[in-house]
Amino acid sequence: MRYAPALLILMATSVSAQQTPAISTPAPAAAPVQKAPDEGEIRLHNDFGWLGRYREANTKVTGPVTIVFMGDSITQGWFDKMPGFFTPGRVGRGIGGQTTTQMLLRFRQDVIDLKPRMVQIMAGTNDIAGNTGPMTPEQTEANIMSMAELARAHGIRVILASIPPADHFPWRPGLDTGSRIAVLNAWMQDYAKRTDSTYADYWSALHDGQATRASFTYDGVHPNEAGYTAMAPVAEAAIRTTLASPRPRRIAD
Repeated sequence: MRYAPALLILMATSVSAQQTPAISTPAPAAAPVQKAPDEGEIRLHNDFGWLGRYREANTKVTGPVTIVFMGDSITQGWFDKMPGFFTPGRVGRGIGGQTTTQMLLRFRQDVIDLKPRMVQIMAGTNDIAGNTGPMTPEQTEANIMSMAELARAHGIRVILASIPPADHFPWRPGLDTGSRIAVLNAWMQDYAKRTDSTYADYWSALHDGQATRASFTYDGVHPNEAGYTAMAPVAEAAIRTTLASPRPRRIAD
């Protein structure tokens, strides 16, 4: 049987099509699920220093203020766990997770405007952790100096609190914490001496080597009730010493 040339071409094309596997087109990749920012992340953009945290509470402070405790979660936890320590005239202004950069932003509102006789500044843990980005010891020192200078310029005496001991940060595994805490504490002690401020050595009251004594903490960083009980005599001694020291000469309004 003879086939016309056109028919032969058609038959060959049909056979070839049957023998060639179909090429499947991959389905488009699913778009990554966008995680909604949490409250803390939103706040970093809208209120970096979290001035809103104590704004209303500050309006309700009445009577003379003896001391403001400025700090991070360790100071906040002190108020939360041991409210009896904060007798009239003692004001807690700690915010968990904050670095010295954030504290400096709210220092006027949360310290100076309350007109205390003295301020305790406990800061540095979250700088070492890099909570708001990498920071050098010199940057932390500069922020602490700025807060202390602002206080003295307004006639407020200064207590510089040591960074409590920690041989690790649970939220920053692998970070060398102990040596960096030691460097900042040594600087703070020297700076307090040079500026007639008081150095409150909580590190020595809490430590076991470079770590916090296990019975004084619930996570290796933050004190528990026993830890704050051990810190209280250090604070009381620092307050007595500071009150007995001359008031800095006020040079700012």
